Amino acid sequence: MNIILFDDPALRANLLPFTYTRPVADIRVGIQTISEKWAYVSQGQVSFLTQDYLQQKFAQQTTDANLYVNGALCPTEGLFGQVQQLKEGQALYAGETLLAVHAGAKTFASIEDLYATFSEEKVHVEEADVVLVENSWDIFRINGAQIKADFARLTKGRTSQPINDEHTIVYAPENIFIEEGVKIRAAILNAEDGPIYLGKNSQVHEGAIIKGPFALGEGSNVNMGGKMRGDITIGPFCKVGGEVSNCVFFGFSNKGHEGFLGNSVVGEWCNFGADTNTSNLKNNYAKVKLWHHTKERFVDTGLQFCGLMMADHAKCGINTMFNTGTVVGVGANVFGAGYPRNFIPSFSWGGVTGYETFQLRKAFEVAQVVLERRGLPLTDEDKNILTHVFEQTKPSRTWEKTA
Repeated sequence: MNIILFDDPALRANLLPFTYTRPVADIRVGIQTISEKWAYVSQGQVSFLTQDYLQQKFAQQTTDANLYVNGALCPTEGLFGQVQQLKEGQALYAGETLLAVHAGAKTFASIEDLYATFSEEKVHVEEADVVLVENSWDIFRINGAQIKADFARLTKGRTSQPINDEHTIVYAPENIFIEEGVKIRAAILNAEDGPIYLGKNSQVHEGAIIKGPFALGEGSNVNMGGKMRGDITIGPFCKVGGEVSNCVFFGFSNKGHEGFLGNSVVGEWCNFGADTNTSNLKNNYAKVKLWHHTKERFVDTGLQFCGLMMADHAKCGINTMFNTGTVVGVGANVFGAGYPRNFIPSFSWGGVTGYETFQLRKAFEVAQVVLERRGLPLTDEDKNILTHVFEQTKPSRTWEKTA
């Protein structure tokens, strides 16, 4: 089965700023990204039909039997069975949302082409059976349930590595799975309310307290004394400490110090200065609003708890205080005393006293240093993506100075 995960235009817009730098299906929710989930359940090839400027890095691979699947759709056993049963020329819908198309040998050069030219026979599914990541806040909202689903799928029929540290306290060990190379020292692991998954070569340092559902990606660290309060995913090659609750780190990001982060989503290559804190509850207990990039206004999340949405390559200085429902764009750098604004556009540099535009050349220099620390290059593809985002988000930056 050749699966091509496409960006639903409306859902992609709702998932900005994270989808500025990746296809929708490259979003991590639960233990895996959406594309990794489809690759695992299908045991087949998975690729992307995404925005033109992303397509070079996230290529589309076609065969003579192509199944196009909505990139915001998380697979379940029942839904996957219905997708498999589609005949050539049929399309699967939940309400008005296109979920999957069996295109056969037919291929599409763009998302617009997919929607405009495909004349489909509609098959409808019960919407209750569908798990879609429709908004940025859904990433943390459904994360606990997705950790449980991924955990059941990834650990079925497998045996966990043992916990050999005599100073580590474990509750509900049957709900804990440890991959090879994991190191745990004098920690507390409580999986009574949900599973705990520790990825290959990850580390849980002395004094850390972890409550499930919880997932730690390959090569990642929970730092000394870290308090992980559940419904948390820390993607690969991250370092996370302090107090964290119901958050998703996509990967390659660091929150190494004390400070609270709750009900938040953090992209890749982000860094938090020491004692950064995020509010996730308004003082009047009102529902939280978040900036919507395409509607260019704040929209109601319907949630009482909602913290920070931080896009790729964003950074913040020590003692930064993020207010409830703050959105930080790609490559932004936030610092200084006081509470910064609730929407910080991509490639902004500054804080309460004002912002300047971070020059693209300097943004490349920082990104290159950060990636090299992990043994990775900043490729021309990466530069092209960042350049496109810089130009696309320019209207939201109204200041003239550059940093």
